[in-house]
Amino acid sequence: MKGFLEDANYSISLLDEGATLGDVINNYVYEHTLAGKNAFFVGDLGKLLKKHIQWQNVMAPIKPFYTVKCNSTPGVLEILAALGTGFACSSKSEMALVQDLGIAPENIIYTNPCKQASQIKYAAKTGVNIMTCDNESELKKIARNHPNAKLLLHIATEDISGDEEMSMKFGTMLKSCRHLMECAKELEVQIVGIKFHISSSCMEPQVYIHALSDARCVFDMAEEFGFKMNMLDIGGGFSGSELQLEEVNHVINPLLDVYFPEESGVNVIAEPGCYYVSSAFTLAVNIIAKKAVEYDKFLPSGREQIRSDDEPVFMYYMNDGVYGSFASKLSEKLNTIPEVHKKYKEDEPLFASSLWGPSCDELDQIVENCLLPELSVGDWLIFDNMGSGTLGQQSAFNDFQRPPIYYMMSFSDWYEMQDAGITSDTLMKNFFFVPSCIQLSPEDSFSAAA
Repeated sequence: MKGFLEDANYSISLLDEGATLGDVINNYVYEHTLAGKNAFFVGDLGKLLKKHIQWQNVMAPIKPFYTVKCNSTPGVLEILAALGTGFACSSKSEMALVQDLGIAPENIIYTNPCKQASQIKYAAKTGVNIMTCDNESELKKIARNHPNAKLLLHIATEDISGDEEMSMKFGTMLKSCRHLMECAKELEVQIVGIKFHISSSCMEPQVYIHALSDARCVFDMAEEFGFKMNMLDIGGGFSGSELQLEEVNHVINPLLDVYFPEESGVNVIAEPGCYYVSSAFTLAVNIIAKKAVEYDKFLPSGREQIRSDDEPVFMYYMNDGVYGSFASKLSEKLNTIPEVHKKYKEDEPLFASSLWGPSCDELDQIVENCLLPELSVGDWLIFDNMGSGTLGQQSAFNDFQRPPIYYMMSFSDWYEMQDAGITSDTLMKNFFFVPSCIQLSPEDSFSAAA
């Protein structure tokens, strides 16, 4: 069970129907309290299966190409490979990871908008031909290093949510597409399709209307140059919510029927990442230090004080932070609420608290302000929805050890995989049965002393 990210020799616990995720977390809190109080992840791989079934039910026939950088842990990649997804890779190391699973090159897309020449050569050597491009410099670099490349022209989208800066960061403007096609023709580089990406921060599915209209326009333009276009990549930005998925499908399905009907021979794909993995992973962290401060010192500068009592305010320091499993906190808002592992009374007083990582860096603030019962050094906090954006990134902070990952799957999910005919020799050897009798009961949950 105790496999680190770089260790492919991992195990997946098959849980008896009497066992729950909470039981598994209790078990490992107990083990880690005895062994040294390290942070750890629990990954429920059954949730990946549920997300894939949801995708097939709502978004078929759009084929998912999983965004590897979201979570490149071996359990995730092997489950998704067994489910038959493609893979969107942003680096040589990611391409190598999925190729080691036996994924065919045509099921891999090299999506980095700013590619190293050496990594383009690696893609050429290993047969990964499909890659994205959005500017003339990148086009020339690809032409020099990968003569068999098949390009998806990445076009910019109009994000009407107000996040124009992010939506315009990558992707070429519509007015520049003709020039890029002229260059590609001159360089004898194939353009085979179009890619666009709608940010997950965009709350308006209507943006897809403009993006698909632009894509159809560029397809028509490409045909004038003699390019044989056969692929449309609608990118990522899928949050994991079934409602959001249905809203997107409701907008794009009729447009795909008009702009890219089945008889056109255009394969429509997408790049879901956090959609698959975010809810599948839970992180447990330990309180390693605690400090009581005055309320006015706790407030961020410029914020008005709204109380004057002497009630303490607590700053808690955890054994994981932004230079580890909370790395995505540096660029986006934390999408989870901490849960106290120990039991406490319903009428127990709650105190204004902030949560910090172990680096003593002012950037290493995980939660600015929340209400918690008073905690002790050695207590545990649980964060759910921690599967995306951190698992697979190497920290440069001192000698930070990435937390171990414990994979699990319920027997009902296991049987569902078998009934669907989803098997993998590599995957099968990693499963082992965990009877519910060895799991701790809820009454055994406890608070660890310092």
